[in-house]
Amino acid sequence: MSVGTSGAQSALRAHEARNAPAPRHADPAGLGVDPDDLPDGLVIADEGGRVICFNSAAARITATPAAEALGHHLERALPLEDLEGRRWWQLTDPYGGLAIRVGQPERNLLLPGGREVLVTARYVRVRPTGPVRRVVVSLRDTEGRRRTERSHAELIATVAHELRSPLTSVKGFTATLLAKWERFTDDQKKLMLETVDADADRVTRLIAELLDISRIDSGRLEVRRQPVDIGAAVGRHIQAYVASGQSADRFLLRIGQPLPDLWADPDKVDQVLSNLLENAVRHGEGTVTIDVEPAPSPREGEDVCTSVTVSDEGPGIPEESMNRVFTRFWRGSKRGGTGLGLYIVKGIVEAHGGTITVGRAPEGGAQFRFTLPVGTPAYLQ
Repeated sequence: MSVGTSGAQSALRAHEARNAPAPRHADPAGLGVDPDDLPDGLVIADEGGRVICFNSAAARITATPAAEALGHHLERALPLEDLEGRRWWQLTDPYGGLAIRVGQPERNLLLPGGREVLVTARYVRVRPTGPVRRVVVSLRDTEGRRRTERSHAELIATVAHELRSPLTSVKGFTATLLAKWERFTDDQKKLMLETVDADADRVTRLIAELLDISRIDSGRLEVRRQPVDIGAAVGRHIQAYVASGQSADRFLLRIGQPLPDLWADPDKVDQVLSNLLENAVRHGEGTVTIDVEPAPSPREGEDVCTSVTVSDEGPGIPEESMNRVFTRFWRGSKRGGTGLGLYIVKGIVEAHGGTITVGRAPEGGAQFRFTLPVGTPAYLQ
C-alpha cells in the first residue's frame, strides 16, 4: 500500500469519526461495555463534579431521565439525603477532605420523595493521595433486600406459630399434672406424658429445621460422609410407617443392582428420605413407590451415581406450582406442615453435590427424584 493511499484512508476515518453520531455514553470509565447493560444504576462525575455518565438503571431507580442529569453537578443530578435528612454530598464532600479516602461503603439513602436506595461510591484518583478525578456511584433498588427481610420475617412468624401450639400443650399438661397429680389415674397420667413427649419432639424438630435453614442460607451446611446403604435406609423408613399403623401394601420398594458404593451423610440422607416419604404418605394417595437404582453421573470422573425416586398415586402437583415446590413456605395442600421441608431437602441434596427434581408420576401423582454422587472421600481415591 502506498503512503498516499494510507494517508487518504486515515483522513477518511478521521472524517467518519467526527461525523459519527455520539453514543449514549462515551464510556468515561473505560468499562468496555455499554453502561446501560449494567443491572445496577451507574453515575459517574468528572473532576469538577459534573455528571458524565447516567445509565438507564440509574434513570429507572431515580425516576430522572438521563438527559436531565448529564452535564449537571452531582448534587443536583443525584440529590441524596441520609436517614436524618442531611444532604449527602455536602456531608461526605468527595472532592475535599482527606486525600486517603477511596469511597463510601454501601448504605441506605433517600431520594426526593422519600424513596430509599442503596448507594456505594468510589473515588478514583490518578495517584493514591492525588485529587479525585472521578466519583463513581452505584445505585441499587432496595426491593431485593426488602424481599429478603420479608422472607426472614415470614420464617420467624411461621416458626413462632408452629412452636406456640406444642408449647401451649406442654405447659397445659405439665401445669395440670403438677396441680392435680393425685386426681388422675396412671393411664391418664401416661397419656398426658406421652402427649408432652410427642410435643417436645415436635419442638425439637422445628428448631432443627430452623438451624438447617440458617446453615443452608449461609452455605455452612456440613456433610460428614460415611458409607451409606440407601436401600436399607429406605427399608427402615417403610418399617417405621408400618409399625405406626400404615399398611405394608401401601409401599413398594424396588432396588436396582448393582448399586454403586455411596458415601454420604447418613443422618442427612435419612432427613431427605423422611421428608419425601412423609409428603407422599400425607399428601398423596394409593401406593407409594420408591425406586433406588444406579444412574449416569453428570460429574466428570464418575460413571454412575445413586438415584432415588419417590412416587405416589395422588392428585399430584399442579404444573404452575412445579417451579415453587422447593421454595420456602410452599405447601401442596392444607394438611399441615411448615412448608420448609422440601426447601431443606434441596439444600441437603445440593450440599452433597447432587440434584433433585419434581414431576408427574406415571400413575398421575407427584414424583420426586434425587441423585447423589458417589462422593468418595479424597483419602480413599
